[in-house]
Amino acid sequence: MGTYAVTGSASGMGAAVVERLVADGHRVIGVDIKAADVVADLSTPAGRRRAAGEVLAQAGGVLDGAVLAAGLGPAPGRDRARLITEVNVLGVVELLEAWRPALAAADRAKVVVFASNSTTTVPLVPRRAVRAMLDGDVEKAVGTLRLLGKAAPTFAYAASKIAVSHWVRRQAVTPAWAGAGIRLNALAPGAIMTPLLEQQLATPAEARRIRAFPVPVGGFGDAGQLAAWVVFMLSDAADFLCGSVVFVDGGSDAWFRATDWPRPVPARRVGSYVARMKAFRAQR
Repeated sequence: MGTYAVTGSASGMGAAVVERLVADGHRVIGVDIKAADVVADLSTPAGRRRAAGEVLAQAGGVLDGAVLAAGLGPAPGRDRARLITEVNVLGVVELLEAWRPALAAADRAKVVVFASNSTTTVPLVPRRAVRAMLDGDVEKAVGTLRLLGKAAPTFAYAASKIAVSHWVRRQAVTPAWAGAGIRLNALAPGAIMTPLLEQQLATPAEARRIRAFPVPVGGFGDAGQLAAWVVFMLSDAADFLCGSVVFVDGGSDAWFRATDWPRPVPARRVGSYVARMKAFRAQR
């Protein structure tokens, strides 16, 4: 049995993951702003340092896996774009960078980062904000998003999930992760029935918008279903899964972008493709 760190462990999909892992006999170190083994506010640098350090201490320096499920949704609020950037991006990147040696110390560790289908279904997300988030430049990201007024939280959420998805794909294939035996992947849910979604559905205007969104299979996902996907992505069956973003969203991503992916390498990028092939052979 293994030891796993789970952020966002107190509610929603994080809590469902904890329940499944504990039922399977694993030890879980939960991280949340309340009711967790490690109580920490991931929207602050001090909170992220606390979460990273206390998990490592409780795990004894070895983690068999981690699930980064903590996140903030696009609720209204003056400072919401900043909080989303801090929690959804830095609350993933900084913790995983701190935990990487402990993951490398385990045998075939697995990491699952919660992304979202908003990465491919929200149009006009500012690329500058995504780049700033990947650079860890909160001020630049927030400054870009503020120009969008009341829509800033919606675009901040989508940008944050694009940023963490890109970070996962970039890092997953490197010697520091894949080369160290760590499998790093992302899960992109659609609308899942969690307390956050229930709260949104209680507001008539929000409910109309959510119910009008295309979900080909109909209805909403269940947190337990997502937890089952996470457990699979933490299992030995996922040894060959690396840098993937798995959509579990009732078909919404496919409805909007059926022919966007997969696609062949464009002619203008063949030179870059060949260069990366040579670089890969050289590093081996």
